[in-house]
Amino acid sequence: MTLLVGGTVLLTGQVIPNAPAPQSGKNPSPIFSGVKPGEGTTPDSNNEDLKTPVPAAPVAPPPVADAPTDQPAPDLPANGEGASSFKVVVRTNFVEIPVTVKDSKGNLVPGLTWRNFHVMENGHTQRMVLFTVDPFPISAAIVIDQSLPTDAMKKVNQSLAALQGAFTPQDEMAIFTYNNGPQERTEFTGAQSARATIALQTLQTRGRDMGVPVNTGPLTQSANINGQEFDHNPGMHQGNTGSFITIPKEVHTLNDAILAAATAVSSRGAGRRRIVYVISDGKEQGSKASFKEVKQYLLTNKVTVYATLVGDSATFGLGFLDRMHMPYMMRDNILPQYTAATGGQADAEFKQNAIETSFARIAEEVRLQYTIGYNSQISPIDSRYRTIEVQVNRPGLTVIARPGYYPSAAPIHP
Repeated sequence: MTLLVGGTVLLTGQVIPNAPAPQSGKNPSPIFSGVKPGEGTTPDSNNEDLKTPVPAAPVAPPPVADAPTDQPAPDLPANGEGASSFKVVVRTNFVEIPVTVKDSKGNLVPGLTWRNFHVMENGHTQRMVLFTVDPFPISAAIVIDQSLPTDAMKKVNQSLAALQGAFTPQDEMAIFTYNNGPQERTEFTGAQSARATIALQTLQTRGRDMGVPVNTGPLTQSANINGQEFDHNPGMHQGNTGSFITIPKEVHTLNDAILAAATAVSSRGAGRRRIVYVISDGKEQGSKASFKEVKQYLLTNKVTVYATLVGDSATFGLGFLDRMHMPYMMRDNILPQYTAATGGQADAEFKQNAIETSFARIAEEVRLQYTIGYNSQISPIDSRYRTIEVQVNRPGLTVIARPGYYPSAAPIHP
């Protein structure tokens, strides 16, 4: 609390010395005793011949210490600008964790207090300094896979009209697509703005025709008609008969797309939930950035990945087999690894209405999270990965939070 008294700032708790008592007419000061009204205190003050006033001796200002030469000059506001234009950056060990709690049926569990949570970092209990259930506005970078098969792409296109309804006017979104590389369709704008609506309408595409190349059988053989060699499938041959071209690998640059979206959302201000929301089948092949590099960037910039799995990854049985990665083969579903590493979730939906419902369900879970904060006891100079474990002292509940983080952000240049 600050008080302003007579133009002087007084701080609470500051000891203020007693002011001098006013002089009364009965007890004049000894300095002025014997002085008549209209007369000065010195003989010269009554001399009428003294016409030239004697100027007072100038008072020299106190010496000013020279500023250290090894320190830069402070940033000063321009004319007309106040202190509100300054940004003060303070490095601390504060760690913020969004937490989702569900029961055995997958329903969100409200009403928990800070006494129900226990947080550990690298196996050591941490003292919570922040606990809130207040919702945060969302900054979402939407990533849409356009390398999907035609039938899956059609369902995604028809469901995109429901995407904006999952967000509130306080939320914002940027939209990215990828096929053979990521492309930003619109930078951050209001989640329910006309700009976002137009972007979602114009990005719709047909997808890929996933025909199976033919390497064997009668269609791959040439024929001889009237002494002339006739090749009814020239695209499969190269040079002499029986020499086949190499089938090119499929390209699904999911890592690069998530990194581009995470780079955009990491610049959003504090006090917002930073998420990358992916609509894809999870296939990864041909990205410049590796999964390890992108994961580290996500964890250092407090970005969480959520996903709606579509296509084959949403089909029962096939989605499970896709998670079994074979060496030197395309990763058929890498999204569950991203969501688990960052504390997000992935929904597998095959039908159009289920995809639309997934949008609203994921946005609701992001908005209704608990937020826990603590001050890490590890030095910020130590940039190694740190594990986090959040526990709830009620049985039968599932806690979803990121399992660790990196303390300092580092740029990724794939």
